[in-house]
Amino acid sequence: MKDRQRWASIIGRLGRTTRLEALLLLLPVLFSLTAMFLITARYQQAMSRMATAAELKPVVGVELPEQLFSVAAGRTRYEDSGVDALLDRVNRTLGRLLGDAGGPGKLELTVARRTMDTLSGYVERVRQGIADGLPISEVMLVVDEVRDVGDLITDMLDDFISVEIAGTVETGAAIRRLVWMTALGEVLLLSLAMLLALFSAKGLADAIRRAIERLEGSVQRLTGGDLKARVPAMDVEELKELGQQINVMANRLESLIEQSRLEQENLAKSELRLLQAQINPHFLYNTLDTIIWQAESGQSEQVIRLTRSLSDFFRISLSSGADWITLEREVMHLSGYLSIQKTRYRDILNYAIDIPQDMLEGVIVKLLLQPLVENALYHGIKSKRGGGFIRVSAVQDGDFALFSVEDTGKGMTPEELDRVVEAMRAEGPPVAADLPTASFGLRNVDMRIRLYYRQDRGLDIESGPQGTRVSFRVPYRGSAIDELMK
Repeated sequence: MKDRQRWASIIGRLGRTTRLEALLLLLPVLFSLTAMFLITARYQQAMSRMATAAELKPVVGVELPEQLFSVAAGRTRYEDSGVDALLDRVNRTLGRLLGDAGGPGKLELTVARRTMDTLSGYVERVRQGIADGLPISEVMLVVDEVRDVGDLITDMLDDFISVEIAGTVETGAAIRRLVWMTALGEVLLLSLAMLLALFSAKGLADAIRRAIERLEGSVQRLTGGDLKARVPAMDVEELKELGQQINVMANRLESLIEQSRLEQENLAKSELRLLQAQINPHFLYNTLDTIIWQAESGQSEQVIRLTRSLSDFFRISLSSGADWITLEREVMHLSGYLSIQKTRYRDILNYAIDIPQDMLEGVIVKLLLQPLVENALYHGIKSKRGGGFIRVSAVQDGDFALFSVEDTGKGMTPEELDRVVEAMRAEGPPVAADLPTASFGLRNVDMRIRLYYRQDRGLDIESGPQGTRVSFRVPYRGSAIDELMK
């Protein structure tokens, strides 16, 4: 679907569709009513003209000649006969008809109007003959002429009425055609309106379905754990607010979960620091005992060296409360520890630290290597007759470093290795009383790697008759480590 930055209201779309359908259905009605009004008006005008012409026929053909005959016979005076009024009435009516009529009927009326001039001339002759005292026989001849002309005008009016009747027949046919055309137009426009309503309803239903599917998909991703999922822009106005509220809820949920995660991390870090503080005193007691023994033996140089190593060890362990230190300081911390242990265990411990100089400027979480070396010493080298060798090494892999602690101690059987790995990767903080002896330090380091570096995997352990190798891979420089240290 093409992206459109508009909010299509369901009510608005329904309103537009309804108005368009109403317009489609109203147009032919308005057209037919207008046409019917015009045609009916023409029809009424024709009927009115025919009625008027029919009213003139007895006036011209009967009433006017009879009035002149009465005048000629001496029964009525001309002035009292009303002949002039009848002539004026007929002429005015014919003039009005001429103004209203059109087409062939107008010709008939024009001829009748001119013939009325002839009839008026005969009427004048009758009036003049009576005034001059002409014999009644001569006057009657003129009256007969008037009668004949009146009959002629009556015939003309009949012709006019016939023409008007023909016109009304055509008008009736036009009305029938209009009715059929209007009916056909109504059917076509009704079909078009139904199709429009169908397509509009389908489009609206599709828009609502797509919007609900997007809502449902976003909510499913949120409930599935994808806290980055958001409801996209809605095409339906009525669902816009719902989508925005879901996004607000998702933002708050993500914020709360992130806050909870940080709180859990800080709690776990505090627990690990506390455990680390509990581990160090045992090493301190043992080292102090060694220093006392050497002091009693008069080995002042050894006492100075051990005391300096112990001081460096705890200074770096504390690091003013910092969790991240340079790899150089971690190596110094490890060297101090191994130096002290070498003094204590003499010939049973040999070691080597193989970390390139150009890696020492990198950054690492403190106290990752020393617990692994301690574990190798106490659970590998000390348990093997004749002692053994511990090698600490690091290999650069871009902005990552691969660290490993290898010993030539007694190693572990596959069953022992499985138990150690299972205990190391169990949930919850390490508790010494609940773990195998060899797992406590490993568990501590493994959790700190996963916690501080936000990795799913911490330590990898390989072990056999020839010894044990513990390794891990973490970023130590670049943008990745900068993001972790924020």
